[in-house]
Amino acid sequence: MASISSCPHQSDLSKLQQPKLSQFVHREECTQCFDNQDGDAGVDVCLVCFNGSCLGQDRHHTRTHVFRSGHSFTLNVKRAPKPKPNSRGDGDEPPAKMTKLAIIQEREEDKYEHRTTLKCWKCDAENGKEITTDSSTASGLTLLESRGIGFTCLSTQTKRLTDGVMQALSSARQSEVQAWEEEITSCEHTLLLEQLPGGSIPAEGLAHCASCELTSNLWLCLTCGALGCGRPQYGDVGAKGNGHALAHFNATQHPVCVKLGTITPEGGADIYCYACNDARLNPELTRHLSTFGINIASQTKTEKSMTELQIEQNLTFDFSLTAEDGSALVPLFGPGNTGLSNLGNSCYMASVLQTLFSLPAFQERYYLPPSLGVSPNFVSEDASTHWLTCNQSLPADCLECQMFKVADGLLSGRYSKPHTEQPPADPLAHSAPEHTPWQLGLKPTGFKALVGKGHAEFATMRQQDAEEFFGHLLTVLRRFNHQTRGGAPAEGEPTEIFAFGLEQRLQCQGCHRVRYRVDNMDVLSLGVPAQEVPEEEGGSAPDSAKPDNVPAKTKYAPVALEQCLGLLLGQTGQEMLEYQCEAGCGKTYAVRQTQLATFPEVLVLHAKKFQLKNWVPTKLDIPIILPERDLILDQYLGQGLQPGEQELPDGSSSSTGSFPQFDAEAMGQLEACGFPTVRCQKALLATGNAGAEDGHGGVDIDDPIPVNSGSSGGASGPEPSADHIAMLADMGFTSAQARKALLETGGDPERAVDWLFNHPDDTGETLPPSSSSAPAEGKKSPPGSTTLPAKYRLKAFISHKGPSVHSGHYVAHIRLRGLGPGDAMDVDGNGEWVLFNDEKVVVADHGSVEELKKLAYMYIFERVQATPSSM
Repeated sequence: MASISSCPHQSDLSKLQQPKLSQFVHREECTQCFDNQDGDAGVDVCLVCFNGSCLGQDRHHTRTHVFRSGHSFTLNVKRAPKPKPNSRGDGDEPPAKMTKLAIIQEREEDKYEHRTTLKCWKCDAENGKEITTDSSTASGLTLLESRGIGFTCLSTQTKRLTDGVMQALSSARQSEVQAWEEEITSCEHTLLLEQLPGGSIPAEGLAHCASCELTSNLWLCLTCGALGCGRPQYGDVGAKGNGHALAHFNATQHPVCVKLGTITPEGGADIYCYACNDARLNPELTRHLSTFGINIASQTKTEKSMTELQIEQNLTFDFSLTAEDGSALVPLFGPGNTGLSNLGNSCYMASVLQTLFSLPAFQERYYLPPSLGVSPNFVSEDASTHWLTCNQSLPADCLECQMFKVADGLLSGRYSKPHTEQPPADPLAHSAPEHTPWQLGLKPTGFKALVGKGHAEFATMRQQDAEEFFGHLLTVLRRFNHQTRGGAPAEGEPTEIFAFGLEQRLQCQGCHRVRYRVDNMDVLSLGVPAQEVPEEEGGSAPDSAKPDNVPAKTKYAPVALEQCLGLLLGQTGQEMLEYQCEAGCGKTYAVRQTQLATFPEVLVLHAKKFQLKNWVPTKLDIPIILPERDLILDQYLGQGLQPGEQELPDGSSSSTGSFPQFDAEAMGQLEACGFPTVRCQKALLATGNAGAEDGHGGVDIDDPIPVNSGSSGGASGPEPSADHIAMLADMGFTSAQARKALLETGGDPERAVDWLFNHPDDTGETLPPSSSSAPAEGKKSPPGSTTLPAKYRLKAFISHKGPSVHSGHYVAHIRLRGLGPGDAMDVDGNGEWVLFNDEKVVVADHGSVEELKKLAYMYIFERVQATPSSM
């Protein structure tokens, strides 16, 4: 360690500024690895840009930052737990009994003490030199001890900078606060609320829903004073309801309501606007409540808020860490067995990340070839090169840096170690069997913030859909790589292992001409037929452990995976459609059949098991029976245009490409159920705008929304925004490609990006009508392979536990090699199933694997390469 002495560059400290409120201060963790302030070396915080970096000799992140930025001064931050206070004495009062769910924020200074050291990297470019200000020029030198932070003979200038860093809200802390706080604002409906004359509502305990007898989960209409029960929320721990408050809104269009029992004297309450389909603030709540005889100053909170219900349900839905015989499952540590802490409804992200980095393609791209043995201090050569050449000033803003960071964290094993001390009181930590060693788990806050940036859902801390996040992450990675490569082909990128072509064949029943279309896909979404088991056969059996007023859980008949595949890709999946034939048959019918144009290297199956019940998306626990051995897809390979088949004209010369119009009322009803706008549009498109009742059955449709032209070559419509074209061009696409993508997607930039990645061979040129029927020369083949046999073996599956898409908990089961013999799907005996449940990583017992495998939400299959003897 460098000796403490005066620094000839200390006068430069006066030029440095404290962090602004808008700046992230990365003092808790290195932005390029998961080394943090609790380690022996601590974290160095740059006093210019406030980047956090580690001092590891192998990763050299602080030295690299100093070299690239030219910033000379850092503040080293180390944190250590304070000694725990003694238990209460015999004469002390017992703690107050907890009467409601509450998350009490512990101040960091109450739990930890910090030590900070100022360092100059001009004096020592290798390790940084610890310094103090020269006493001959310092003014106001004091010995300070404040907020648990040690200051030893620091100048006023140095103290100012240190206080600025330590008192700023760190980037990690900002994410933790967001995990429990949702940004709720007012809307035009709460600000301009008009009330109708009404009398006082019944006193607490006497009020009930106007349409049923429920006395809890009651919502008061702030327009007319009507009382209605809410929708059922968050399963057994949540609120019961029949949706009568929503029915009142549909009948009267009175938008704003408040949940009785959540009103506090301070003006807090759950307020919901049905017109906005979101929680809102009401600055005039006191006055609005007084209209119905409610004195807000006398109110007492008697029911849990929606946030409290969501938190409780997320924590209650835990996957057991004990085997069928009651023994604790064996925890795993070391490379590839590192858990991820729950950041607040982040289990969907953790399950996807664990699955991705268990695949060789992602390991090789972001860490190393998995066949090589590594030490915990191994550093990827690609990562080292990128650290020196990264074009982002801050690693926290670079997706490549964050992917290297996550890969190192999960695969190196450096952070997967038993934790010997008792865990802190963390409301997000899952309970573990007594005396079982555990690991702290990594907190990928920077990765989550960067990947979710600008997205309406993934930028929030609400629970999300794992399959939607998987697709979003692939899109974000492709955007970044496309821009980095300057539009060069994506060969070698791990995202391409999921890509395949999905062939759609349309045949007119009048002239029998055909049209083929191939879309690039990453996920094959399968509808799962729901057949309830009659009660006399064991279905809907009452559960003796539940109260009498809780309805019995519906049981569904098992469905074979091959049946689900057949309903999409087989003969049973053919659809008869009304069709306007471009070949002159007029209005007639056409048969559409979907098959695989190519096979991916890694097949991701998405089991769609949700339906609307009482206007709430509800999950159906339909067991899916997987094959005993391998999954064979040979029979689902499409053949493309066959000899003797005549193609339909594409119709680009006779129709104008216009975006479909949707029934506004039906769209509002579906969006009120929590479905994204795009999926609501797809649902109504599939049902011919028949209304929400028919549209809810198609909310999971994943085909792109087609324009009415029926052709990608003749799209027309309003000229796209120049800003949208420039935004897409910044991603590496040409202006012609950007313009055409926006025309094809009705000007929607998000869908335009998806269109561009699904049409990588499209140059953006609009073909003249005379050439529309001619095949394009040099057209790029769809991703994937047509080689047979197409044999797949289960690698991982992601399970969801909980009743609704808006809540619950995700875990991942992954078959890892080198642990022991596997199960029926693991025919070569080269792996064992491992359960990744946030920060807990354990060997999964056979019984739970077999049961959860049937109820999984996503299945990940690896293609089995054919051996010469089997060909």
